[in-house]
Amino acid sequence: MPFQLVFLWTDVLIYVLLAAVIAFGLYTAHHEHLRVPWRQVARRPMAMASMVVLLAYVAVGLMDSVHYRPSLEGQNQGRQIYSNEVSSLLDMAAKPLRLRTEKTYSAPFAMQAYTKETVEYPGGRHVREFPRLLHGGAHLRESGERAGDIATRAGAATLAGFGFWLLLVTGFLLFWRRRGEPWIQATRRLVHGEGDFPWRTVLVTMGVLVILTANAGYLSLYYHIFGTDQVGQDVFYKSLKSIRTGLVIGTLTTLVMLPFAALFGIMAGYFRGWVDDVIQYVYTTLSSIPGVLLIAAAILSLQVYIATHPESFTSTTERADIRLLFLCLILGVTSWTSLCRLLRGETLKLREVDYIQAARALGASHTAVMARHILPNVMHIILITVVLDFSGLVLAEAVLSYVGVGVDPTMDSWGNMIVSARLEMARDPLVWWSLASAFVFMFGLVLSANLFSDAVRDAFDPRLRK
Repeated sequence: MPFQLVFLWTDVLIYVLLAAVIAFGLYTAHHEHLRVPWRQVARRPMAMASMVVLLAYVAVGLMDSVHYRPSLEGQNQGRQIYSNEVSSLLDMAAKPLRLRTEKTYSAPFAMQAYTKETVEYPGGRHVREFPRLLHGGAHLRESGERAGDIATRAGAATLAGFGFWLLLVTGFLLFWRRRGEPWIQATRRLVHGEGDFPWRTVLVTMGVLVILTANAGYLSLYYHIFGTDQVGQDVFYKSLKSIRTGLVIGTLTTLVMLPFAALFGIMAGYFRGWVDDVIQYVYTTLSSIPGVLLIAAAILSLQVYIATHPESFTSTTERADIRLLFLCLILGVTSWTSLCRLLRGETLKLREVDYIQAARALGASHTAVMARHILPNVMHIILITVVLDFSGLVLAEAVLSYVGVGVDPTMDSWGNMIVSARLEMARDPLVWWSLASAFVFMFGLVLSANLFSDAVRDAFDPRLRK
């Protein structure tokens, strides 16, 4: 085979989570009481626009979660030899960005390096100047041609993206219009936003994303659109690679948190007595300890294990993945307490309602009562908390990396980008683009997640239902 698939721990968990989401969607489709609030979410234009943006981030993250080792030329005793370097589908798609490295810093869309170097000319003459980049703007002769070239290529990419979007809209109208309905009438209904689902907002958002993607993809073949970092790597490529890290932190941490919060919260509220006292003691004690200290202790212990057992990790990618997984586990263990309190309070009220008392009087076991009657009635709290905590967990990774206890320094993440940018904020001239790129990508993910979570909260919170 030309490649060897590699299944990292986080990759497997992402696939499991994706399967769980699909299963939940199918389960929701067959239960009317679950479809009603999701329909309410789907009717909100801002929520659907946010969903389109989130799906774009998820698509990039899934591409970066399919890892493989490429084969090397030649065979060893009839056996195919594979590289020790672990790549992903995103690396394959963004190969020009990954390979086009410079010596050091360069500004966005620059043709010269950001700092002067001593350049030796024929005849032994040495001159201090800004040298030309190896790849950025290499197709141009003079810097005066850059503005016109960028404008021309941006215009061509915009037209191509707009044309592709028109094809998408045409295909959508083909399936969306009513049988025998004229094209003009179907287009008019779409433009006026008729119908329960905000198709107009969804298509406009998709159009903006398609045009931005076309511009970024085309211009990045000729320029470093977000500049380069200290070792000459393309910042735009590093920002794309950081999407997977943010999604893993936000989603896998939830998988770790939910079992603790749901089990202990429902048990504490249902049994009360000494069970409630023990659980309260546990989460009160855990909440009193600063989470950063627990995370720092756990990460340092893992680093000691990695340093003393190097044979357990065949590549730096696997080592960084184990640290990312361990960070998700620690964040999950330290962040379940707030949801546990909410579920305990709600369970205390539910255990006194008539149908719970009737189930217990008919001889239903405690496990059956909690699983069949209490858990479905607290699911709205769980769902609301999950979507609201996602953005906070994404920001937590940046904060933890900033203080040195986040993901592995070799792993691309927005936190590591901010850390590297911090070291250059005091220099003159200022290197600002790494920080700006991390901010833009993180802002897009967190903002869309918050807008979508607001719609989910309004739809599932019984106190806000009309």
